[in-house]
Amino acid sequence: QVQLVESGGGLVQPGGSLRLSCAASGFTFRLYLMSWYRQAPEKERELVATISINGDGTSYADSVKGRFTISRDNAKNTVYLQMNSLKPEDTAVYYCTARNIFNTYWGQGTQVTVSS
Repeated sequence: QVQLVESGGGLVQPGGSLRLSCAASGFTFRLYLMSWYRQAPEKERELVATISINGDGTSYADSVKGRFTISRDNAKNTVYLQMNSLKPEDTAVYYCTARNIFNTYWGQGTQVTVSS
């Protein structure tokens, strides 16, 4: 069955870094657009970053531009989110998604907490 399993979240101090991973299985990963979303308590879900199927195109929310980098390894069926210069307002549950014209799949999420 389809699975998206995020990992790499945790507690980090402001200014620190984390690298999230999302391992995919059960579908043809290389044919899907991959994205990271986040949702903080009592806030709307926000699209953080998206990467094209072959990895040559990326887009970012203004709030993370220049600090976060999305990448993918189609040989490993994995998408990554490198997060640098983290701020308390980056605290949220981070979800990866896989999307094509027929389906959208979501992972279960991983908590990122930025606090001193």
